[in-house]
Amino acid sequence: MKKFAYLIALLVMASCQCGEKKSETKPLNVMSFNIRYDNPDDSLNNWKYRKDRAAQAILFYKADIVGTQEVLHNQLEDLKVRLPQYNVIGVGREDGKEKGEYSALWYNTERFDLTDSGYFWLSETPEVAGSKGWDGACERIATWAKLKDKVDNREYLVMNTHLDHVGVVARREGISLMLNRINELSGKMPVIVTGDFNADPESDVIAHVTDLNDPLHLTDARTVASVVYGPSWSWHDFGELPYDRRPLIDYVFVRGQLKVLRYGVLAETENEAFLSDHAPVLVEVVAE
Repeated sequence: MKKFAYLIALLVMASCQCGEKKSETKPLNVMSFNIRYDNPDDSLNNWKYRKDRAAQAILFYKADIVGTQEVLHNQLEDLKVRLPQYNVIGVGREDGKEKGEYSALWYNTERFDLTDSGYFWLSETPEVAGSKGWDGACERIATWAKLKDKVDNREYLVMNTHLDHVGVVARREGISLMLNRINELSGKMPVIVTGDFNADPESDVIAHVTDLNDPLHLTDARTVASVVYGPSWSWHDFGELPYDRRPLIDYVFVRGQLKVLRYGVLAETENEAFLSDHAPVLVEVVAE
């Protein structure tokens, strides 16, 4: 009788285990996209001629997360209309409301729930709206979000920024501030950082971000991707910059239990017209 009861217990346990649904992990697509601010002097490269294609590129590549830079308020509104399944986080860098460029962070609401978000200025007073940091030429801002994946309930910390194009100290100190904030906010979450860093991969700026001696360091997705596609540059000034002088200044960085499956620079054109003066960077990652 005891043997029979033991057998029954084993069968019940096996049945329960077979019925358990394993948590699946689904890759996600991350894009960093400097869309170029709406400049009337851009002639046929003006935003009004590019906004539909820019939105369609995001949709075509099925980006789950998009870090955008140089977004003016009218451009934000244009993209909202064209990307209805996305939510956006961010404020204008000049006043913390609608003035100046946004480092706007978008996420697909069909894939993620937002659990927390915020922003801070890259300055000595990061909570002061519109504050300019160190030797920076412009106000600079970082936008962040904690996103919970509806597929497996995993939570990610995502941050997006645009570093100063002039200030050497501003870039260095801005990075230190971001790395410290990431450490404070992330806990054990995987981290994804997008942005225009105004620095090439061999620069001191990127060396600071990826310094292996710093426990807070991030990893450039390009350097660990299983597949790398596209040119080794991202800024081309609407194709005006000579090919051999085009730098890679747009990045996706990662930290934590993330495997980079694919990395690409999307330097596509339509009838010789570019999406922006920067080529978007697209990365596919999967949680390990």
